[in-house]
Amino acid sequence: MTSNTSFAETIGLPMPCTSVPAHMGTFLAFDYGTKRTGVAFGTRMLASANGVGLIAAQGKAQFPLAQQYIAQWQPDALVVGIPFHPDGAEHENTLRARKFMRSLHGRFNLPIFGVDERYSTTEALADGANESQVDAQSAAIILTQFLRSLP
Repeated sequence: MTSNTSFAETIGLPMPCTSVPAHMGTFLAFDYGTKRTGVAFGTRMLASANGVGLIAAQGKAQFPLAQQYIAQWQPDALVVGIPFHPDGAEHENTLRARKFMRSLHGRFNLPIFGVDERYSTTEALADGANESQVDAQSAAIILTQFLRSLP
């Protein structure tokens, strides 16, 4: 997980990624993709997450589906995986994921945190996820990484 305040500032978020209040116990994570976005739910107490679904839509059509997951799981905050090249450089999907993150925050007014998601899909595939499960499993990996980084 990125641990500097400047990351949150660069994506226009009101809260640094390292500022996770102790009262926040439940989280919904998104592994953003241009075709599909995986969704996972996890708790701070267990420091683990499970994939709960998939948003198979693009653009503004994603947000009513995200709202359904938020209504169902009632998270205290959201987490979004932010992709980077292996060397840490940004690419086009980095910008897209940040835009998705800002849009989630603006639409649902929940605290939101970004997590460096390099290799989450590779890890999900290595763990045996098939094509229909890989996005939700990647979201679970992203969220578990985030939860385990919390004090």
